[in-house]
Amino acid sequence: MSLRERQRNQIRADIQRAAFTLFADKGFDQVTTEQIAATAGISPSTYFRHVRSKEDLLLDPVREGGAGITGLLEARPDTEPADIALAQAILERSTGLAATELEQWRAAFRTAPHLLDRVALITPDHRERLIELVAQRMSCDAETDSRPGLLVHLMLAAAEFGYLQWLRNTRDRGASLPVCVEGALTAVAGERWRG
Repeated sequence: MSLRERQRNQIRADIQRAAFTLFADKGFDQVTTEQIAATAGISPSTYFRHVRSKEDLLLDPVREGGAGITGLLEARPDTEPADIALAQAILERSTGLAATELEQWRAAFRTAPHLLDRVALITPDHRERLIELVAQRMSCDAETDSRPGLLVHLMLAAAEFGYLQWLRNTRDRGASLPVCVEGALTAVAGERWRG
């Protein structure tokens, strides 16, 4: 990664951190882009070079998971069954963030419940790549066999359910994101995907 890319990533991280803190303190609708820029120590024009909308600050952490899940699936052992490999890749991606960062994100997200319906783990391109990878593990053709596509869609839906369960959870602070996601993924995995 070049110095310029690292600097862009750092600015984006600073913006997100500032936004999460402000959203949690004041509420999503009460925070302006100018306030976020000022808290992050940048100009409004710099803010708009890095962020399309306030909504993206909350939704992008989930969306960015697609590339991570794909890379993690590619790195799983070839001998691992498709359902287990995909579940482990999703779970590993879900545990990649520090607990304090996750809690900041959740506190910020709770001030924008209208965005919960837009939580999606993956872009269509990454979904297609996952289907290809799963088909390879299942030794079948995704064009003629619907099992790889069905498995990917079910696993991603389960993981999204786990994310939403965790985001909405206000009673049990002990239910971590990995616990919620793993529980949902376990319900989908099984022998039916093997053989």
